Amino acid sequence: MRRPVIGISSSYFVDEASHGTFNRHSLTAAYSLGVEKAGGTPIILPFLPDSVDAYLELVDGLILSGGSDFDPATFGDSEVHPATYDILPDRDKAEILLVRGAKERGIPVLGICRGIQAIAVALGGTLIQDVPTQFDPEIGHRQQEQGIAPAEPGHTIETVAGTQVATIYGDSTVGVNSFHHQAVKEVPEGFVVSARSDDGLIEAMESTGPCFMIGVQWHPELMFGAHDEHLAPFTALIEAARSARLVSA
Repeated sequence: MRRPVIGISSSYFVDEASHGTFNRHSLTAAYSLGVEKAGGTPIILPFLPDSVDAYLELVDGLILSGGSDFDPATFGDSEVHPATYDILPDRDKAEILLVRGAKERGIPVLGICRGIQAIAVALGGTLIQDVPTQFDPEIGHRQQEQGIAPAEPGHTIETVAGTQVATIYGDSTVGVNSFHHQAVKEVPEGFVVSARSDDGLIEAMESTGPCFMIGVQWHPELMFGAHDEHLAPFTALIEAARSARLVSA
């Protein structure tokens, strides 16, 4: 049996090379490595809204990767916070379509950092545009400002007993890294909060429906090399993708 094919949404950067300036779709290599190590075959998906249906025909599962902020209009905010940055309308549209299409087709989804926010926005949830000014956190959620390495935990989260996230990690307390200033404010209908940080911020959520759809605010792809437990979300996605493919065969 072939390895499940996992599509990973891409980000964007401007490459100012010696021979010209180029707009490039990009992805941190650790996402692909996590998929491969967990038993899947990764493919990178450029954020092209008109290609979303074709992508969904190709993949057995999806990872929505981290990156820049969502346009606040996508979740009902009429004003853009001064800290909101690098809005990419085509990426917003493509990821919203990916989430909705995956839900319709029963394709498993793992959202990471911006990815948990993509799931929320696509299915009717809302976001905090800027955690430091709109949430008043008691702990640091941008560990780079504290000099903590990306592979190391910046704080802990508490999983909710009985949730898939609690089962995946096998523990109620998990050390996670943290590089975000936006977060989920209200989860969509049909979802539950599956982990919070000590200050109450939503750190993970999951669908209560039949389709595997989980979002985490941390970056397990940056941690699994030093902390084995963080490969578990990738393994769970691969297993769900394999099961979903067998059911639809």
